[in-house]
Amino acid sequence: MRFSALPWRSFPRTVASEKKIPLSGKAGTYGLSALSPSLSALSVPPKPLLRCRASFSTLHDAAPPGEISLPGVEDEMVGYIFGKKKATDVAHSVWKHVVRRGDTVVDATCGNGYDTLAMLRLVADLSGKGRVFGMDIQEEALTNTDSLLTQSLTPSEKELVKLFPTCHSKMEEVIPKDVLVRLVAFNLGYLPGGDKEISTVSETTLLALEAAGRIIEPGGLISAVVYVGHPKGREEFEAVQAFASGLSTEDWVCCKLQMLNRPLAPVPIFMFKR
Repeated sequence: MRFSALPWRSFPRTVASEKKIPLSGKAGTYGLSALSPSLSALSVPPKPLLRCRASFSTLHDAAPPGEISLPGVEDEMVGYIFGKKKATDVAHSVWKHVVRRGDTVVDATCGNGYDTLAMLRLVADLSGKGRVFGMDIQEEALTNTDSLLTQSLTPSEKELVKLFPTCHSKMEEVIPKDVLVRLVAFNLGYLPGGDKEISTVSETTLLALEAAGRIIEPGGLISAVVYVGHPKGREEFEAVQAFASGLSTEDWVCCKLQMLNRPLAPVPIFMFKR
């Protein structure tokens, strides 16, 4: 398995206020500790019985990453290394250390609704301020998502979720202009159990990533699980990887988690905005 930090490019965006996240420490040798100073809140300390050297490549010099213990991420990471956890499990565990109660988040590809539900459980609070904006171009996906939410949530909780039958590239059209977003998540590919001929493609996914970069707030995260096993998956993976690699090192910290001997395994890519 290879865990790589990616170099970046900048986004033109003006925000009302920007909070910096001061983090520091020394480099680790395991898992997410290979990120960088601003993503040290997502790093994982090494365990004596399992030491995996994380290799990373970057086009820019970077300071040594910090090292902070994060409950949950370590368990999911070890489970993923041993083949007992999915890429989406790792993504969900990372979200927990970024998203707060009352935040606004976006599920850019609702699918069967499991990511949407996980997001709602992170942002929902008694004040009713948390919001989840979900979208998918397939009616079947939105129906499946709505059904899962109905089964899993109370009516008041479900009111915090807004679903839209639209392409993820148009997310800025459905999210209020004055709202800053803490998390935008992509689970790319085709709908599980649906028509495999209908899938996300690199052209619209790149537009969606650019839109996500404009609406994400400092301290927020763009999370993408990319599937390389379907016909257009490899092209989409290379496009997402190139996008993340081009983001500015001043504003973004990006990384990927990739299996070495399973070339068709899904690849989680994280883009953290400083």
